[in-house]
Amino acid sequence: MPGAVPEATKRYPGRRQNDPMKATRIHGHRDIRLEELPDPRIVEPSDAVVRVVASCICGSDLWQYRKEDAITPWQIGHEFIGVVEQVGSAVSTVEEGDFVIAPFVWSDNTCVICQDGIQTSCLHGGGWGSNGVDGGQGEKVRVPQADGTLVPAPVSEDSHLIPALLTLSDVMGTGHHAAKAAGVGPGSHVAVVGDGAVGLCAVLAAKRLGAERITIFSRHADRTAVAKQFGATNVIAERGKEGVARAKDETEGLGFAHVIEAVGSNDSWAMSLGMARPGGTVGFVGVPIGASEGISPWPLFEKNVAIRGGVAPVRAYIPELLPEVLDGSLDPSPVFDLELPLSQVAEGYRAMDERRAIKVLLRPGA
Repeated sequence: MPGAVPEATKRYPGRRQNDPMKATRIHGHRDIRLEELPDPRIVEPSDAVVRVVASCICGSDLWQYRKEDAITPWQIGHEFIGVVEQVGSAVSTVEEGDFVIAPFVWSDNTCVICQDGIQTSCLHGGGWGSNGVDGGQGEKVRVPQADGTLVPAPVSEDSHLIPALLTLSDVMGTGHHAAKAAGVGPGSHVAVVGDGAVGLCAVLAAKRLGAERITIFSRHADRTAVAKQFGATNVIAERGKEGVARAKDETEGLGFAHVIEAVGSNDSWAMSLGMARPGGTVGFVGVPIGASEGISPWPLFEKNVAIRGGVAPVRAYIPELLPEVLDGSLDPSPVFDLELPLSQVAEGYRAMDERRAIKVLLRPGA
């Protein structure tokens, strides 16, 4: 229609119809840049192209941000939600115009490993930002294996639920995985080591699963406030051996039957194993980049402590968690305490690196 406003201009104010898209690339130590890149296109019949409505910065992105090694620049980001713009000829479960949630890895959801509920190890899957696949912190993303990866949600892109829905792409599902791995259920007494977005979502997940008492280890007032909002009943500020001693004091010297490790460092592992009671379980989801030392089997052997967890298969959990987000009974959105336009993504990384923000939400075109 003559005079019609191009769709790209309507959705991304200031962007002309034929402008290249913008996406975040990491160039090295604390070097984040928003750059112009070619728009994604359908490569395989099973692909879709999604226009990003919201993305965010993950604590695990900070591991890459802080590395001092020289790298080849690459597109970063693995959490996003958006609207389907194009679909390949083999795609049947989503169509143009659908609002979708993208888990933090892509998968076919049909291989034998996916059918076991471990889509993060899909035989035909992969990660965002590698092997020719776009990262999530951009304006558009090519999504391989769209049928198995994308989960439609019946909302509009201006819904007030956008922040809560975005957590389902990673942190809420990861917190849920941690709580399940730790064996949390009705009446459980739970310890959460880590007060980042995942640790906070683990508190919320434990509460949802019926935990009676949830103790989080935190010394930051903003994070403690969110933890209490999510259901934490106790807060311990001490760390290391002092933190373990406090945990023992609060459990009549026994320790916790359910411990969630949500950091991934040597210290967090030592604390988690130290406070686990005999016969207890440590559910771990912290990316172990900071855990340079092996775990001695002796504490596990002597106390019959079990360890379960790993990379969270959030694709398996979205169908369970999504209805509760849609009806408002589950709201993980308070983990986002800073929202920025995508153009300020570098400031978002600085804010999280300097602990001025728990988790940063990014809006393309804002």
